Amino acid sequence: MEIKMKSNACVIKRGGAGLESILAEVEKVAEYNKLPQKETLRLRLLAEELVGMLPELVKNFEGVFWVQSEENKYELHTELFVDTLSREKKQALIAVSASNKNAAAVGFMGKIRDIAQNMLLYSEDPCSNAVFGNYLGEDNKISFNYTHAWTLEYYLAQQKEELESDAEEWDRLEKSIVAKLADDVIVGVRGQKVEIIIKKAF
Repeated sequence: MEIKMKSNACVIKRGGAGLESILAEVEKVAEYNKLPQKETLRLRLLAEELVGMLPELVKNFEGVFWVQSEENKYELHTELFVDTLSREKKQALIAVSASNKNAAAVGFMGKIRDIAQNMLLYSEDPCSNAVFGNYLGEDNKISFNYTHAWTLEYYLAQQKEELESDAEEWDRLEKSIVAKLADDVIVGVRGQKVEIIIKKAF
């Protein structure tokens, strides 16, 4: 019999209030499911990487976090809600995203953060694929669930040769805890929400 579980939701306020509750909730989930110490540590490391990425996003957007599990499969879910932006504010956010001057843009999770931010900014634009790429892959579930989606699994499969010839990008992947530990990362647009999911099976 499959055991499905969804944790309590952690509300993330604009500016970052509520981020501290994410790690506590992950610890509760690990304890409830009686995860061994090694697996608990890996799940927490993935959550820590996610928490480290979110402050730059929630400066401008609110969201919610929860954990889903089914037997030995775990998913760290974050939903960010698109609000109405003035043209001036949108242009300012685009400028920050494009400049890569912010420390949050450094590293692989910075790349994920930029993809999510671009999806948030352009979610109402049907011609926005050029901004962040449209890596829907062959998984129909992903295609049907999102208008636009980027997945780590599909990215690695499709860009392998380019990644191996790009020393800087490959170095990002080699140093990334998420790229090493996660089975997949999905960033997708659905309605007025952008969802970030980190998947891990033990």
